[in-house]
Amino acid sequence: MITVILSGGSGTRLWPLSRKAYPKQFLSLAGPTTMLQDTVERAQKVTGNNSPIVVCNEEHRFLVAEQLRENKVISNGILLEPEAKNTAPAIAAAATHVAHLLQQEEINEDTLMLVMPADHVIKNVAAFKQAVETATEAAKSGKLVTFGVVPTAPETGYGYIRAGRDVGANVYCVEEFVEKPDLETARRYLASGNYYWNSGMFLFNALTFLAELEKFNPDIVSAVQRSYRQSERDLDFIRLDKKSFSHCPADSIDYAVMEKSSEVVTVPLQSDWNDIGSWSALWDIAEKDESGNSLVGDVINQDSTNCYLHSKDKLMAAVGLNDIIAVETDDAVLIAAKDQVQKVKQVVSRLQKGQRGESNNHRKVYRPWGYYDSVDVGERFQVKRIVVDPGQKLSLQMHHHRAEHWVVVKGTAKVTRGDEIFLVSENESTYIPLGVNHRLENPGSIDLEMIEIQSGSYLGEDDIVRFDDSYGRQ
Repeated sequence: MITVILSGGSGTRLWPLSRKAYPKQFLSLAGPTTMLQDTVERAQKVTGNNSPIVVCNEEHRFLVAEQLRENKVISNGILLEPEAKNTAPAIAAAATHVAHLLQQEEINEDTLMLVMPADHVIKNVAAFKQAVETATEAAKSGKLVTFGVVPTAPETGYGYIRAGRDVGANVYCVEEFVEKPDLETARRYLASGNYYWNSGMFLFNALTFLAELEKFNPDIVSAVQRSYRQSERDLDFIRLDKKSFSHCPADSIDYAVMEKSSEVVTVPLQSDWNDIGSWSALWDIAEKDESGNSLVGDVINQDSTNCYLHSKDKLMAAVGLNDIIAVETDDAVLIAAKDQVQKVKQVVSRLQKGQRGESNNHRKVYRPWGYYDSVDVGERFQVKRIVVDPGQKLSLQMHHHRAEHWVVVKGTAKVTRGDEIFLVSENESTYIPLGVNHRLENPGSIDLEMIEIQSGSYLGEDDIVRFDDSYGRQ
């Protein structure tokens, strides 16, 4: 059994902690490690295989690689989607990669794919392992298995699966996939006893899945396989061909194949499962005090009840609140009624329409070489704190509209400026004129920390012309 982890979500309903450039699967929301790392560890416990395949957006590739490295995990390939096309193409790409591994005799023909999104929480891993074991025989016999979570409440935020007759021990045929219902309908589903939450997790043979998908959506299979054949390899990264992938229809696995195939079955999963699709869902699973409050960070609460209060940087004081979500980050604050948190996605849409940077990035922006933190910004100037990891270097680049002053506060910088190459030590500085090619490197064994002062008529991140880059960003 090989695990496929889908890590392409944007997590907009968990703004402002989750942003497009750093979405929820890379955050530590349900414990000390990130949701991606939790998923990798869970998969290892269930399958015994510590080499997952990960499908993610190209812009997240180094976040995935770094978090796998922290878990001491060597992947079986990190597939990079040039653009988001929903779950059917993502899983088809993973299945095509599994078929390639089979052709190379790196796995055997009986190997099954366990597909898991990277942003779920499953507290009862033993129950999940039991469900996977139950599903294994069905998957080996050519069935496409989906896991249906036994509902504990009339939840309106999940899709549902209607189970039919049993076709094995705790295995049922699927009669219908149902969209998110209204409350009255959800209550009826719960009372009937034969509806399950659609978990978005699957188990099947890769070749079987591709054959079924080709029956109903051959355009997806042909576009994905062409994109895979023309992919480029870079370390663990497999860059799917952009042009071929752009012709692939966007569709979910449910619409593309699961709702149409006669080979789909479901196995009930009775576990503490949650897809953390909203702030109220996070409050549901969080540890709470005697008044039902979950407090994260530097929070002082006075007479508030049933609240989720999360402070990242500043002191937060809450007085007399009830059923409120309050989340503070270094550049944004969210305050919402707990029963209205699904509308956070609409807030993000408004930010995007207004071209507000808070929809995509935090003030601290991670890069493959380290990160930068925008400390201050004003008319014609910007101040950043830059941290470069040991042995890493930024691209050789040039700016049309700004000059830069660099002050080293820790470590040693190796600077390329035009035809010059020189070192700048702690408490020393240098100047990069507008229009001059330059590069910053950390040749040392400790972090390089520096203050960068930008000045000019335009200070946007898109004013970068890259001539050489270690991370394929030219």
